[in-house]
Amino acid sequence: MVPTYEGPGYPWSLMAARIVGVLNLTPDSFSDGGQFRSVGDAVAAGLALVEQGADWLDVGGESTRPASVRVPEDEEIARVQPVIRELSARLPGNIRVSVDTYKAATARAALAAGATAVNDVSGGLLDPDILRVAAAGRAAVVVGHLRGQPADMQDHVHFDDVVEEVSTELAGRVAAARAAGCGEVWADPGIGFGKHLPHNLRLLKHLARVRADLGVPIMVGVSRKRFIGDLTGKPATERIFGTAAAVAVAIMNGADAVRVHDVAAMRDVVRVAEAIAGAGARP
Repeated sequence: MVPTYEGPGYPWSLMAARIVGVLNLTPDSFSDGGQFRSVGDAVAAGLALVEQGADWLDVGGESTRPASVRVPEDEEIARVQPVIRELSARLPGNIRVSVDTYKAATARAALAAGATAVNDVSGGLLDPDILRVAAAGRAAVVVGHLRGQPADMQDHVHFDDVVEEVSTELAGRVAAARAAGCGEVWADPGIGFGKHLPHNLRLLKHLARVRADLGVPIMVGVSRKRFIGDLTGKPATERIFGTAAAVAVAIMNGADAVRVHDVAAMRDVVRVAEAIAGAGARP
């Protein structure tokens, strides 16, 4: 029997990783900012990601790259709400739409528009009300690991044991989400968020331990990130093969969802990695 995670009205198979398509509605995202001129263009891009195999769309209106500039709530809401409303109306019910934000007001507006999940890179640290908003909306919540804020998260990075510390700090965010009343809770170790290359590599290598420690589904975002550029020397738009390697490792080590830009290619990577990870010792 395939085990499932029973969220509020939404069963999730832990034997098939979810493909989370990135839909950035920002002018300054590190690899794909400023590519949509209208709501219609953004909606078309989201629908295309689903056609390519995305199970989940993550819609963001503020870049959280290192040294990014905070966007006022009303501007962020104006970017994401109409796109989420249109996507939610046009997509089948088995496709999840989440909002990528750390602001409670933006989360509330997105849920009112039809989103069913909140993806907060800070896990509720930057705006604790966001967890209560998610709970009130009966939405899933993804709590990410972050120290500081996106603008300064790379300035003073230090870990004695990154795997233990991230697991412990994420456990605190999972507990906070539970205390706020959230039913379906995911965790994201925050690859690239306040971490240097060795930290990112260790987290990916020991992802199974993080997952076991937390006892909740794990989402991993490695797509086109700087650590891949550090290893390959490639700019963000040319990191598809490096991303594929990191995605395969994440799946082999137990990731339940991967957040990616190149959905069609990464879907193949995920399915092959899953098949190998699930293969028995005998043919």
